[in-house]
Amino acid sequence: MPMTANLSSSSFSPATNSTLSTDPLSTGTLSIDTLSTDTSNIVTFDMSDTTLQCDVLIIGAGLAGLSTALSLPSHLKVVVLSKKALNDCSSHYAQGGIAASLSIEDSVADHLQDTLIAGDGLCDDDNSQAILTDGADAVAWLQALGVPFTMNSDLEQNHPLSQNGLLEPNSSLANLPRAYKDDIGQPSAARSTAWPTDLHLTQEGGHGRRRVAHADDATGRYIMQALQQKANEASNISILTGMEALELMVHPIAAIKSTTDLESFANSAIATQKPNTNQCQGALVWDSQQQQCLTISSQAVVLASGGLGQLFKRATAPDVCMGDGMMMAWHAGCRLANLEFVQFHPTGLALDNSNFLISEAVRGEGGYLRCPISGKRFMQDYDARLELAPRDIVARAIADQISQNGLGYVHLDISHQPADFIHQHFPQIACQLIELGIDMTCEPIPVAPTAHYTCGGVVATADGLTDVIGLYAAGEVAYTGLHGANRLASNSLLECVVVGRRIAQHLPTYIKTAAIDDSKADCIQQSLRWHASYWIGPNIKNSSYINLKTPISETFSFNRLSLSANPTPSKALCSEGHHFQQVQALKSLMSTHLGISRDQPHLQAALNQLQQWHLDAEQITTSKPSIDWLNQWRWQRLLMLAILMLQSALSREESRGGHFRMDCPEKSKLAKVSVIDSPRAHQTLVTSLSPLRTTAFYVNALNQKTFFLKPPAPVTGIAVA
Repeated sequence: MPMTANLSSSSFSPATNSTLSTDPLSTGTLSIDTLSTDTSNIVTFDMSDTTLQCDVLIIGAGLAGLSTALSLPSHLKVVVLSKKALNDCSSHYAQGGIAASLSIEDSVADHLQDTLIAGDGLCDDDNSQAILTDGADAVAWLQALGVPFTMNSDLEQNHPLSQNGLLEPNSSLANLPRAYKDDIGQPSAARSTAWPTDLHLTQEGGHGRRRVAHADDATGRYIMQALQQKANEASNISILTGMEALELMVHPIAAIKSTTDLESFANSAIATQKPNTNQCQGALVWDSQQQQCLTISSQAVVLASGGLGQLFKRATAPDVCMGDGMMMAWHAGCRLANLEFVQFHPTGLALDNSNFLISEAVRGEGGYLRCPISGKRFMQDYDARLELAPRDIVARAIADQISQNGLGYVHLDISHQPADFIHQHFPQIACQLIELGIDMTCEPIPVAPTAHYTCGGVVATADGLTDVIGLYAAGEVAYTGLHGANRLASNSLLECVVVGRRIAQHLPTYIKTAAIDDSKADCIQQSLRWHASYWIGPNIKNSSYINLKTPISETFSFNRLSLSANPTPSKALCSEGHHFQQVQALKSLMSTHLGISRDQPHLQAALNQLQQWHLDAEQITTSKPSIDWLNQWRWQRLLMLAILMLQSALSREESRGGHFRMDCPEKSKLAKVSVIDSPRAHQTLVTSLSPLRTTAFYVNALNQKTFFLKPPAPVTGIAVA
């Protein structure tokens, strides 16, 4: 069984005299913070008595989170949060594999070219090059951890793989990826029994050759089992299940020690030049098992919380993928990019409400897409690459066929391949389908597009650095520019491992050097200059700003809109059942209006509805914490995220990659990355020793005393870079 840890884990260092309340949603002593004359009825929580400490806090226990944790030095105490059970993550359900240049006939340049073509002009060339270059090392690392990748020797040699591009084990060693060679150019001892030439490589849509390493057809499950076992054996790693991060703790850099410093800093030239000088040092967390809130303080935070697929009715993502990590980062000061690019996997199983995915590798191994009425293949009418065209093209082709046949699905047929071949290559898929009454060896599979992957997210570098000092991001929550407008198949697992390990290389030096420099800093400017020189955040080229067509009224923190000393008597918090109905209504709205094909009238109608829901939600307040109160806060955050997605889709008046506008079918000459600026970009300083800060105000809670400076400029626009 994968390891979990409780709050008494040795990896934690509780704050002095810390006590955890057993009351639901209790976080200590309720107090009224007077921020200004019009906010005196806001109730906040004093979290000072419920703080736990670690060196590194990782939010998310999927592949990106565990790759980071296992690559960090063992002297660092690492806490990994999982919102639910460890298997409730997208990584666990990944079927196809991990893409990398592993054969001698392949190259990083070829892999990069395929990635850029799929990304349709929106990939970051430099970040993509950096990530793909580390691909072979990532696969070698996973093999060293015990991931049982499928080898050529595992498959019978008489299968119809005449065009598979597989290599002989004695191929030239000169071209082996560096991960498989030691310093003198010979195969390393650790890899001598499993050269990349012995890996069975499959091909998926958009790839010009076979370069996808896999473990049967359940690659994600095998990878996660291996990583969870290693994490269980690591004495410095504690995994806490049932822990939902609610808000990031953002503080000023350590050199700012007093109110006088704050006033001086707020008026300084350097503050004007570099407004984002806060550090992320932990998170506010909801413990679903103990039914209480707590804070976890850390020297650095890694955000690996996954995507936002569950905002759609049909989605392959587990129900924990609600985009909450993106919103936490946005509130903390990070930019979001390309939220309109939600990739729809072409072949989700179209059977009742199933979220089961039929791997792209089925088409890679010869599966055909057929009209269920005529039985004829149809991809030749859409793209010369047929079934191996990039996902956005195949998904739109299937959607078009469905609109014509009215059945709600098309057929994916691989029954022309030998039954043994199918069972050897797709044992898990075949078994699952048999349980559902479908024998893929002799009959076609009904499939339809389903929301699958978020190509956008928190803007980050290839090393995972975000706009906020001390906050890293990796995996689906992040936007590194690797995926552009449309992710190339199996590049996602690669990005999780590579960026996670690159974070682990950068983070220890950040912690060590920051502590030394901050302790020696004799002025604010000196410390700021050091942080600016070492923490070089992400850069998006050719950026420009546009005004929001329908502005968001105000950003909020955890306590800002949910608790009031004078709750509205005419409205009540929704029950658990009502909250479920609300979310289902949101999913239906997003699927209908922000699906594969979009247009301005439908996008605007959806936006109007969301803003009305958001306005209604703002009117509901309570002075008593409860589960319903927490659900109300979650609902408001979901609405804000959906509004940002629709604003991005409305702003992109073109068709590119996964974003197809029926009213703007042509591609713009200039490819631009849509960027949503954080509300904190309009503020010079927002800070508090408590994570429950009001982001619409300049606040310093030093010594538990609120210090009001001045209100920020209003948030007025989305950036397009």
